[in-house]
Amino acid sequence: MNKLSADAIEGLSTVIAAHSWWITLLVVLCTSCAPQISSEISHNQFTLTGSDLRNGGIAFVTPSTVTGQEEEKQAVAFVFASTLIEQRPDLPIIPLPAALSLINEAGLADEYKEMYKEYRDTGIFSKDTLEKIADASGIRYVAQLKLAGFTQRSTNRFGVFGLRMIQTKSATIRIFFQLWDASNGSISWESVAELSWAEEKIMEDPVTLQTIMVRAAQDIAENLPR
Repeated sequence: MNKLSADAIEGLSTVIAAHSWWITLLVVLCTSCAPQISSEISHNQFTLTGSDLRNGGIAFVTPSTVTGQEEEKQAVAFVFASTLIEQRPDLPIIPLPAALSLINEAGLADEYKEMYKEYRDTGIFSKDTLEKIADASGIRYVAQLKLAGFTQRSTNRFGVFGLRMIQTKSATIRIFFQLWDASNGSISWESVAELSWAEEKIMEDPVTLQTIMVRAAQDIAENLPR
């Protein structure tokens, strides 16, 4: 019985040794593959110009999300604002935490809450409240983000002896971005981006919201007026 076990172990070791270079090659190829990215973006430029944007600046307000993604609001605002600041250093930008602090310091918390509720129901921001936010922050344009969809998937690609070696990790995001002119209550610019990201991974780590959000924000920033 011991001899049979030893023979079985030796045979298994031989099989592993014979195919180890294939496994090594697959691992090397997998880790060196660039992600596959598919992106579609469109925008409407109503009245906004590059000089208006540079002179007026942007303040972020609380994003909205599809049902089930409410906990992602802060992450969406943080990643998008950080990416926009990096991509467009020529623009005065107030991220969400700073904007909320200014709004609260100005005593606008209740009015801001009502404006946000109204937006969820009607898609409209109150002109009067926008003007007060502009006065409190010293900016002209208010940025509204909507995470319209985010999904993550995982598919097995290669396994050895029942172990999952390589998986295709993928994620898809759809994000909507609007700039409101606080001086007159109109939408000056808007964009929608749909992006799919897939890559081969050995580890269990998924394609994160932050990873795909940065790329979507870069695409939107590239289309803003200069």
